[in-house]
Amino acid sequence: MLIAIEGIDGSGKGTQAKLLLESFRQTGRSAELISFPQYDATLFGRAIGDFLNGRFGALDEVNPFLVSLLYAGDRFESKKKLEGALAQCEFVILDRYVASNIAHQGSKVPVEERAELISWIKQIEFEIYQLPKPDLVVHLDLPVAAAQELISRKSKRTYTDKAADLQEADANYLSGVRDVYCELAVSERNWSQINCYNETTESIRSLEEIHRELLGLFSGKSN
Repeated sequence: MLIAIEGIDGSGKGTQAKLLLESFRQTGRSAELISFPQYDATLFGRAIGDFLNGRFGALDEVNPFLVSLLYAGDRFESKKKLEGALAQCEFVILDRYVASNIAHQGSKVPVEERAELISWIKQIEFEIYQLPKPDLVVHLDLPVAAAQELISRKSKRTYTDKAADLQEADANYLSGVRDVYCELAVSERNWSQINCYNETTESIRSLEEIHRELLGLFSGKSN
């Protein structure tokens, strides 16, 4: 089973992916975790790091169709690694996947042009590169202000010396990405959405509470 964990920057994808991996392994189920982009492992991954550090210009200066090729190329370079994990494990967990490319690049174009860009990305990643399609995509939904608060607490990353990269620092941009994710959660098959924010208490739900809800999606599931 191929599982993609998605959400805006700071929504807790990496943390929840690791918790899910640990839970699977503790119960004797074979599982592997792969995070995208592969910043230090692929040529395209290193180029993505340069892009997020502003080397190619501001977010609105680089055509999203072209940016999508960087992220798709990173996954194509990682295809053998992904296929190997699928061949050996009952569960493969992905911290970001194709939907991330769709949400981030789709947020940069007018609504009337979004369908064309989505089709472009799906054709490249799933048809031309023949990457495996996920069995389940889980969207961790979190308001932008709360996500940016978590971003500010992140430890140093390998691809940037900044506290927040171009995408993480732009609240308006993250809001647009979140909107696309929420649209996808409604329109795409095999999606589940987890609300990571408690509106009543105006606080982020605990890691344990979110993890329990995430784990509940896989009760009784196996290859």
